[in-house]
Amino acid sequence: MGTTKVHLSDLHQDHKRWKQRLSFYDDELAIYQRRLEEISSKNSDVEIKKKVDHFANQFLIQRNEQIKLRQRIDAHESLLADNVKANPIASDHRLFDDHDALREGIHTQDSILENLKKEFIRFCEQVL
Repeated sequence: MGTTKVHLSDLHQDHKRWKQRLSFYDDELAIYQRRLEEISSKNSDVEIKKKVDHFANQFLIQRNEQIKLRQRIDAHESLLADNVKANPIASDHRLFDDHDALREGIHTQDSILENLKKEFIRFCEQVL
């Protein structure tokens, strides 16, 4: 079974959409981080502090993963641009390999962040 072939414009649109989604996640994580700091400042319970540390670490990990995804998107975009520069004739009509691994990385990030968000909301409901 071969790799799916798609147009350059479709790949570019995916890149733009994914980068917008990652920016939204950045904003969400910043909001959650502020809420976490608020919870931490108002609670001295050891178990709550452990959970605060857990979420702070998870938020940091996810921000780092988003940076890596952005770098992969940018690298793929550069690869496509280099291909077009080297072969400019009818580049908008040629088919390119789909970016399945990158797409899977985005879907994985979506899933992880959705689960983290649910877990964090449950935590906030318990302590507030």
